[in-house]
Amino acid sequence: MLNIEEIREIVKMIDQSSVNEFNYETNGTSISLKKSNGVVHQVSAESTTVQPVETVTNVEQPAVQATQAEQVAESTKATVDYDYEIVSPMVGTLYRASSPEHDPFVEVGTVVQENSVVCIVEAMKLFNEIASEVNGEIVEVLVQDGELVEFGQPLFRVKTK
Repeated sequence: MLNIEEIREIVKMIDQSSVNEFNYETNGTSISLKKSNGVVHQVSAESTTVQPVETVTNVEQPAVQATQAEQVAESTKATVDYDYEIVSPMVGTLYRASSPEHDPFVEVGTVVQENSVVCIVEAMKLFNEIASEVNGEIVEVLVQDGELVEFGQPLFRVKTK
């Protein structure tokens, strides 16, 4: 089964190449990636270890919503001092804590180390821990618990140390 780092590496390679569509299957796990507008989107991922096999499809937002989101991001950049954004490596539902009765993994002001778990993204009944790739302090939380997140969507902003 592919881990998150391997999937990220595949996405980066596809994004930097002229390949428009990529399918990969190994040990009962498959992943399909497709470029649209020059950006790689995860089209589907299936695994035989998932009890009901489901397909995740990427639904693109209209250009108007994307433009509004970019404007909000630009206005926020001016007010928050950060060096790095932790982004979602997949489409899924974000959980800020390991369970509803536990505290969130991180809040604004939390100091994180490289590989510190910051949240969980559920995709196809699999819970994927998302870890920080840098040492620093969380300066902004961009998503709410239970929110649907897209591939590449910024989740947290970090001021590196």
